[in-house]
Amino acid sequence: MRLQLLSDLHLETEVFDPEPARGADLLVLAGDIDRSWAGLERFRGWPVPVIFVAGNHEFDGRDVASAWPALRERCAALGFTLLECESVVLSSAQGRRVRFVGTTRWCDFDLFGADQRERAMRAAGYVMRLMAATRQGRPFDAAQVREVALDCRSWLEAELRRRPGDWDTTVAITHFAPSRRSADPRYGDQPGTASFCNADDDLLPLARLWIHGHLHCRHDYRVGSANGAATRVVCNARGHAHKGEAEGFDGQLLFEVA
Repeated sequence: MRLQLLSDLHLETEVFDPEPARGADLLVLAGDIDRSWAGLERFRGWPVPVIFVAGNHEFDGRDVASAWPALRERCAALGFTLLECESVVLSSAQGRRVRFVGTTRWCDFDLFGADQRERAMRAAGYVMRLMAATRQGRPFDAAQVREVALDCRSWLEAELRRRPGDWDTTVAITHFAPSRRSADPRYGDQPGTASFCNADDDLLPLARLWIHGHLHCRHDYRVGSANGAATRVVCNARGHAHKGEAEGFDGQLLFEVA
């Protein structure tokens, strides 16, 4: 199965016209497509199935709890699948059954360990103020993000550890990165990095392919495990052109599910 991956298009401000990649069997949207949701319309009638995992900016200026059902309704009307703490099994043209496990997987701020958590949460304050989101009438601050993130992590681990079922391989899709290895090299390790990456390295061996967004840079690396298998981690984020982040971005790039 060949996947076209797009994330961090930020169509609310960016000028970009997504086009189907020739030979793709599925399009994966890994979040931060358009904070206004208007840009999602561009994927209506896409020639192959579309799976969407929401990013943090899909909730800018919204109440997170009430936004989910509204976003789900919008995606259903557009004809594609929103995954949030859900999985779906799709078959390739060759009959290979692929389980897609999806969640935004908000950051829990434990990237550098529990002793650095408070520092990381303080660093997240600026980003949370920019989002200006709420949750059940309260500001969606770092403490609330961590609470939601831990729920995502709990579901994700349980789903990935499920005994083999009616699938041949597993692809995990999260907006936030699963490993410090995905940190943006422009900034390196700093407290704010914990707002972009999680320490989910222990879960990586449970998927053959892990797709993420959020970092405005591209990644394609492999992480080995004790049993000799390797998990491929990919990010094909576009980012902001005025910051030079879109330079080298290939919206037609295809990734094969092993």
